[in-house]
Amino acid sequence: YKYLRSKPSKTKVRREKTKKAIVKIYNDSHQLYGSPKIAEILHKKGIQGCQKYVYSIMKEANIKPKYLKHKIKTTISKGNDRKLHNLLKRQFNPKDPDSVWCTDITYIWTEEGFVYLTSVMDLYSRKIVGWVMTRNMEAAKVLECIEIAKRRRGIKKPLVIHSDQGVQYTSEEYKNKTEGMERSYSRKGNPWDNACIESFHSLIKREWI
Repeated sequence: YKYLRSKPSKTKVRREKTKKAIVKIYNDSHQLYGSPKIAEILHKKGIQGCQKYVYSIMKEANIKPKYLKHKIKTTISKGNDRKLHNLLKRQFNPKDPDSVWCTDITYIWTEEGFVYLTSVMDLYSRKIVGWVMTRNMEAAKVLECIEIAKRRRGIKKPLVIHSDQGVQYTSEEYKNKTEGMERSYSRKGNPWDNACIESFHSLIKREWI
């Protein structure tokens, strides 16, 4: 009887085994993966565990994904921001589709180093209408997503396109790509002016990468 009382249950053994696998995956990801991504990897390895189960074990083990503060140098030179106007003014609910687009760049860590994701969102539907992944942040490559968005939506241009004041979005290439559009810019140091797409990128990195 004492032996049976001291012997761990199958559930406890399974949980401990899963916990070890979770910790290994977490550390192998440089402590960047959250419960959705880890649950997906466990499934591929043949280890049972839904996202909520993985989350509970991670909480129990006091581990959570880190967010690297990798600085992306996109800020324009001092003084130029006075010429750029915030037309959107945080009006994130336009009445018509494709009337307002917003765009942003974020970094993503991979085993081979950082890559950069540029996305274009239609604010009316909150749908990503264009995206491109690149190894660098050259304006010519980054701005391909605008042309992709145009083709996918079958339009020549939205009425307004909003971005931050990164060099890619103030370049001559960008001006050419957005000719005929009303260009709107977040105020310097105000990511909330582009909150919808900033939140989308944060969600990707927090939950799925």
